[in-house]
Amino acid sequence: MIVIDKLTKKFPHKDKKGQKTEKTAVDALSLHVRPGEVFGLLGPNGAGKTTTIRMLTMQLKPTAGKIAYGGRDIFSSGEAQRVKSLIGVVPQHVNFDQDLTVGENMELHARLHHMEKRERQQRIAELLNYVELTEVINDNVRRLSGGMKRRLLIARALIHKPKILFMDEPTVALDPQVRRRIWDLVRGLAREGVTVFLTTHYIEEAENLCQRVAILNKGKLTALDTPENFKERLGKFTVEWDGSEGREYRFFGEKQEAAAFAGSQEAAGGILIRPTNLEDVFIELTGHKGGL
Repeated sequence: MIVIDKLTKKFPHKDKKGQKTEKTAVDALSLHVRPGEVFGLLGPNGAGKTTTIRMLTMQLKPTAGKIAYGGRDIFSSGEAQRVKSLIGVVPQHVNFDQDLTVGENMELHARLHHMEKRERQQRIAELLNYVELTEVINDNVRRLSGGMKRRLLIARALIHKPKILFMDEPTVALDPQVRRRIWDLVRGLAREGVTVFLTTHYIEEAENLCQRVAILNKGKLTALDTPENFKERLGKFTVEWDGSEGREYRFFGEKQEAAAFAGSQEAAGGILIRPTNLEDVFIELTGHKGGL
């Protein structure tokens, strides 16, 4: 469904001496995303995640490389309308018309997609029920909680039944309970065959939702695999303890190996044996914790 080939984006930049140069935000990125897949893009701040999303959604033109949906280059002549019908976008920042109600915001978006009255009324009712916002259809969006606004962003992005949904930090600043409700929505979309391309700072979010994860660092693709394969390669079990320079970690393929090593570290304080998680992988590959 999505083919990204040597995608590159450079921006004008001034060096420390004030000389004009270029800064590479995304550097020869190549990815294939399968139909109906929940695909995660992880990376520290400045890794190029949002720039990649903006190119995939035609908000930025790449400096070099290609993006194809269904085998057709999205920046080819005459492709813009087709691409807009294929994709939905859940932005990182809330961008509703603040003077309109929930229903009016949905109505506006449906009209932008040239949906007929009967179709858009039916679709709005269906989507607000799907994201559990039917009761607030006549409320001004200013009155919604953060979690409600995030769910409404998803509903709005789905108004025209896109085949690909881009979600840029969809649960940022939400409490864990609300975040997991968003996760349930994403899983439901995947079951219905929607391809979901997700960027997130929450490593556990990618671990729980994504079939595969790509890790970016300084604009380059560092690694690409399933969460399970990542963890298995690093070592399925982690031993961590208080070392002389802070918390230290060792990874082992088998629990017995981890236990034997932990036993040899009896003098160390706060020793712990636990399953390896995707955040361990992320830190090992990027040197950053928690995507920050």
